[in-house]
Amino acid sequence: MELKRVVVTGLGSITPLGHTIASTWEGIINGKSGAGPITQFDTSKFKTHFACEVKDFDPSQIMDRKESRKCDRYTLLAISAARDAISDAALNLEKEDLDRIGVIFASGIGGIKTFEEEVKSYNEERGPRFNPFFIPKMISDIAAGQISMMYGFRGPNFATVSACASSTNAISDAFNYIRLGKANAIITGGAEAAVSAAGIGGFNAMNALSTRNESPETASRPFSASRDGFVLGEGAACLVLEEMEHALMREATIYCEVAGTGMSADAYHLTASHPEGLGAKLVMKNALEDAGMEPEEIDYINVHGTSTPVGDISEAKAIKDVFGEHAYRLNISSTKSMTGHLLGAAGALEAIACVMAVKEGIIPPTINHEEGDNDPEIDYNLNFTFNKAQKKIINAALSNTFGFGGHNASIIVKKFVR
Repeated sequence: MELKRVVVTGLGSITPLGHTIASTWEGIINGKSGAGPITQFDTSKFKTHFACEVKDFDPSQIMDRKESRKCDRYTLLAISAARDAISDAALNLEKEDLDRIGVIFASGIGGIKTFEEEVKSYNEERGPRFNPFFIPKMISDIAAGQISMMYGFRGPNFATVSACASSTNAISDAFNYIRLGKANAIITGGAEAAVSAAGIGGFNAMNALSTRNESPETASRPFSASRDGFVLGEGAACLVLEEMEHALMREATIYCEVAGTGMSADAYHLTASHPEGLGAKLVMKNALEDAGMEPEEIDYINVHGTSTPVGDISEAKAIKDVFGEHAYRLNISSTKSMTGHLLGAAGALEAIACVMAVKEGIIPPTINHEEGDNDPEIDYNLNFTFNKAQKKIINAALSNTFGFGGHNASIIVKKFVR
């Protein structure tokens, strides 16, 4: 069976840097931090007081206010990003076979805010009185369901949950369904809204978050010696993946081609990556093999790069092992230094950063690195694209996402050549 080719024809996002692809991309290439004091709850008793929140989000702009109350914040963010991506792809839904358009949308945690609110309001003496929308608001697959219902998409429809690798897994599944001929197009990506007492408190308990409360905008500093944990972010990112011939037939604008994806497991630890990056090495090799590409063909890697003490070291080691001497010629950067860590939505947002990097010929920076703030376990001969974006012709880019539980996923996108 000959596999179909898969292209990207639509993008949408809502992030700590803006409500559109244009505003998010502008923030990324200009090295803007989305971090600031948390506004959604009182953080005075918490170790971390800041996050990368989505600002000025009004759900009534995307759906009826009454209907929006049936959705968790993560679902509303997903709908916002999906709506923009579908519009960007210019799909004529009156002419499309909706049986062959699917939605595969991820969330690492799902409706944690809804869960938190319902459990807090439960009173044992009064008896169980829960909102009838509690379960459908909370579950991690409901964003995919809501998007399909809004547009009538009856193709493959489900969610992927693999912690911080969730939305890269969603894109990978969408890619495979299309190239196997099971769909013409799939709306895919991820959403997360875990900036809550439970989210911050839980990650604080693990000592996973930065506590640089005096300077939130500089707290995410991947590959710097002074890094002290990740900065929690929220938002959603969406891509429309489409079978190439279908896209050409309707004269769609094509951003790039999805070349291949890879998956692996660390099989090592609940939350820590393997110190030698064994799973990270394997997932990048698997993605290259799936794409039929050599390491030398990759020009840019958007790394997982969370700004955690162990993770940044192991990923840098893995890149050197997989790419050899070419590791010193390609560019590396972590856009999490600006957006924060969007957990289950991170992979989709970073895949979009790769798409835009290929399209625009600009490498996003890794911000917040200060001269001399070097970790002796990291090789700074690697080009981490510190602090300033770099113009460069990018024919192919790779994005890494690694999740708690040892879940690893990578995706490669490349310039589209018919």
